[in-house]
Amino acid sequence: MEDLKTSETWRVFRIQSELVEGFETLNDLGPAVTIFGSARLKPGNKYYDDAVTVARKLADDGFAIITGGGPGIMEGANKGAKKGKAHSVGLNIEIPSEQVPNKYQDVSLSFRYFFIRKLMFIKYAIAYIIFPGGFGTMDELFEALTLVQTKRIKSFPIILYGSEYWEGLIDWMKKTLIAQGTIEREDFALFSLVDKPEEVRFLINEHFRVFADIRPKMKTKKRPGNRYV
Repeated sequence: MEDLKTSETWRVFRIQSELVEGFETLNDLGPAVTIFGSARLKPGNKYYDDAVTVARKLADDGFAIITGGGPGIMEGANKGAKKGKAHSVGLNIEIPSEQVPNKYQDVSLSFRYFFIRKLMFIKYAIAYIIFPGGFGTMDELFEALTLVQTKRIKSFPIILYGSEYWEGLIDWMKKTLIAQGTIEREDFALFSLVDKPEEVRFLINEHFRVFADIRPKMKTKKRPGNRYV
């Protein structure tokens, strides 16, 4: 464990190193979609299986898939991307529980610092897909909502997958946050709620169609039949 009180100078160099490696590795990735979700959901779980399907469909459309690189939903998304025509990216994190990178990544980075990893998630994504997850997933969801709400970044699709899982949270936001005046009703336009892979595919492709002129040219794995190569 790093002693932050006695290693401040060296920590600056570690931070700089992670930033440079992340920028250099992902700079030419092309349009990408970041997929979040629980590390605890296994193959056979509906959301795991849907993550595989969503990622494969988006990869076939030419979008690289970025995940946290671990098990569960992350593994499912990387697996789907690996079956598709675009890159499967894992941004792994060094944590005490020793997250083991899943085997479905063709681009893999490891981070010591959460804030740098989160920067890479949002810098290189044209959309976020949020599958059911725990505290880490919630953190990534609400940070994205905050950045868009405060106009620190341009608006982009933030898609919650699984109404059965998310409706309780949304109801609480409506009944409590709006009632207390801490958010506005217009803030609900910052995200979408879907239940089917094709709904995700439509929202992301439509967003890219409208804003493609300000995005980098698609770069995908060179496979026969890939219309984006």
